Amino acid sequence: MLDAVDAVLVRELQRDGRATFQALADRVGLSRTAVRARVQNLLETEVVRVVGIVHARVVGAEAIGHVAITVEGSAREVAAAVAERPAVSFTALTAGPHDLVAQVRTRDDAALAAEVDHMRAVPGVRSAEVFRSVATVRDTHAVVRELGDITLDDIDWRLLQELQRDGRAPYTRLAHIIGLSQAATRARVVRLMRSGVIQVTGLADPLALGASELGGFGLVVTGGLRRAAEAVAEQDGVRYLATGFGRYDIVGLAEAASRAELVAVLDAVRAVPGVTVRESWHHLDVVKESYAVELPEKPLNGS
Repeated sequence: MLDAVDAVLVRELQRDGRATFQALADRVGLSRTAVRARVQNLLETEVVRVVGIVHARVVGAEAIGHVAITVEGSAREVAAAVAERPAVSFTALTAGPHDLVAQVRTRDDAALAAEVDHMRAVPGVRSAEVFRSVATVRDTHAVVRELGDITLDDIDWRLLQELQRDGRAPYTRLAHIIGLSQAATRARVVRLMRSGVIQVTGLADPLALGASELGGFGLVVTGGLRRAAEAVAEQDGVRYLATGFGRYDIVGLAEAASRAELVAVLDAVRAVPGVTVRESWHHLDVVKESYAVELPEKPLNGS
C-alpha cells in the first residue's frame, strides 16, 4: 500500500498525466524536488504508468466488443492466447458464469466478427459470447467525450505515437523528435489534449491503491437506458460502463478495496431505479490491460 502522499500523487496523475511537478507539489504540500523524486519512484517501480490514450474515432477503433469466454482445460492458457491479439485491450480470468472476459477494439463490425472468430478457434475455447458496445458512458482510462474538430498532420501523428509510449515525455525530447521548438511542441500537445484527440493518464496498479477487488456486471434496464446508465456510472467504485446490444443492456466494471466493498458497489447499482443485475462475475487475475494502438501512417479522413 502507498502512503497518503503517494496515493494522492497517483490519483492526480490519473486525472492529468502531464501535470507539472510544481502543480503536484502544490497539491500535496511538499517541495518540487521531493515530489519529483516520489513520482520518478512511482514510475520506476511501475506503481503507475503514464500513457497517452488516443480517441477511438481518431484511430478507427470504434467497434468495441466485450467477449465472455468459457473454456475446456486451462483458462490461463486460453487467456494468454487471446491476449496476444493486438485488438484485445483487456483480458481477465474470472469466476462466475464465464471463465474469462476480454475487450476487443476494431475498426468496424466485420473486423470485430473476425476477431471473435479467431477467439473461437483458440484451442480450449468452448464458447464466446459478445456484447457489442454502442456508447461508453464512463471509462476512467480512455477519452469518452465528443471529439472536437481538428485536422492532424504528420507531426501530430508522431507526437501521438510518442505520447502512447510515454505520456510524461519531456517537451525537450518531444521537440527534438519532431524538429520543432519546445514552445511549438507544447502548443501542439496541449491542442491534441484539449480537443480530445488524446488523454494522458496514469494507469495505476490497483493493489497499490487498495483497490484489490475487481468485478464485472451485466445489467438489464426498464425505461430510459441512457438515464439509467448515467445513474449507474455515478456510483462510487464504477470504473467502466457501456451501453449496447447483446445479452445485457449495460456492461460495467467495478473496483473496491475488499470483497465486502465490492458487494456494496453492486448493491448501490441494484438500487438504481429500473436496473436489474442479470449477472456478475469476479475478476481473479488481469492478464492484459493495454490501450496502445497501432497508429496509421497518415491521418484518417475526417480526423
